Amino acid sequence: MTAVTSVALGIGLAAACGFRVFAPLLGLSLAHRAGLALPLADGFGWVQTDTALILLVVATVLEVLAYFVPFIDNALDTVATPAAMAAGVGASASVLADFSPVMQWGLAAVAGGGAAGLVQGGTVAARGASSASTGGLGNFLVAGAEALLSVLTTVLALFAPVIALVVVAGLCFLGVRAIRRRSGSGESVSA
Repeated sequence: MTAVTSVALGIGLAAACGFRVFAPLLGLSLAHRAGLALPLADGFGWVQTDTALILLVVATVLEVLAYFVPFIDNALDTVATPAAMAAGVGASASVLADFSPVMQWGLAAVAGGGAAGLVQGGTVAARGASSASTGGLGNFLVAGAEALLSVLTTVLALFAPVIALVVVAGLCFLGVRAIRRRSGSGESVSA
């Protein structure tokens, strides 16, 4: 896998962490167990273990279900934002196998953490808008869309990383717009 493809894969998985923290890591674990030829950096062999698979399945199911409960979903966002960024850094770093540790973790922190944070910020803004307009009763639609987008982004990152990078760029752009709209700045986002 080329360096560009590895970076695209890492950013794609990180962005998916912005929708759901554990689903992309579960996807990565399943992909490795299925024999998909993906890079895996030193120190991330645990992703392929039975224990990791079981824990990631349980964590993913609990996270997805919790977001369907009104008011709990908003409370989870306070924890999910830093968790998504940390998971995005980890997911990115895990597939940057052919980089020096400085480049691996630098790219993971900036690109992976940034992508996860921007996407998570967009989901927080979407849920906040839904809570404000529906009293939280419409948040299950946001939760369903986020879960679906996490799975789709993960699958796209695993099978078409460069295309996923383009999609992630679009998602980040939309996330920035949503955050700015929610903060009331009214500024337009320029490329």
